[in-house]
Amino acid sequence: MNTEHPDEPATHDGGGLVRLRLAVSYDGTALHGWARQPDQRTVQGDLEEALGTVLRTPVQLTVAGRTDAGVHATGQVAHCDVPRALWDRQRDRLVRRLRGILPPDIAVPSVVEAHPDFDARFAALGRHYVYRLTDADWGPPPLRRSDTVAWGRALDTDAMAVAAALLLGEHDFAAYCRRREGATTIRALLALQVVRTGELVTISASADAFCHSMVRSLVGALTAVGEGRRTPDWPATLLARDERASEVPVAPAGGLTLVRVDYPPDDMLADRALLTRARRG
Repeated sequence: MNTEHPDEPATHDGGGLVRLRLAVSYDGTALHGWARQPDQRTVQGDLEEALGTVLRTPVQLTVAGRTDAGVHATGQVAHCDVPRALWDRQRDRLVRRLRGILPPDIAVPSVVEAHPDFDARFAALGRHYVYRLTDADWGPPPLRRSDTVAWGRALDTDAMAVAAALLLGEHDFAAYCRRREGATTIRALLALQVVRTGELVTISASADAFCHSMVRSLVGALTAVGEGRRTPDWPATLLARDERASEVPVAPAGGLTLVRVDYPPDDMLADRALLTRARRG
């Protein structure tokens, strides 16, 4: 966790600044997560450096959701505030110039001017993740080896789907989270689906927000059910806990991808950010 560069919304005073919204994708295999860390490659570190080089000004990014080391993204969202004059000079070529500077495992498909109230973190309505794994004896297809985990045991996906349905709704997910001091572990789990396509098992998770390690812990609990080591009602029984459940395995990071972040219309952005700040802390 980065403590020197806190992921708080950038100040937007309207005095010659413009708020930019970035779409970000990355292969997290060689990255130590999103948050900047000393002497480590991170998405934030590489991207802020590239933006600073192109725009010729220091840039601080706020992200929709910090991802851990090894986790991927195809739908990450971030914002930053930069002087309007610099944006006006680079707007038509910024994406192309970033492509020439960024390493090949990080991409910025788009940069657009956002509403002044847009906040990538606090204005988000929901985050959507997909976890991919395969129980095929031969492992994942070679072209998907970076985002698909090879599972060593056969999985009963019907039992996993039953267990997943019992976790839906707003609960305290303390048993599935690494607690952060002063932050709540209450989350609204909007969807948790388990789908098998041949030897590929896809677990899709959607929530208003996820706490640290929550998705990978949910996957770990579901695979324990799929392997027959736990009954389908077991993951839901852990919701009565008020601290991390040590018996819940955390699934490997490489199977997890952030695929989408949802936001309200522009005229509702400020209210959403205020509500989220009040609830999440």
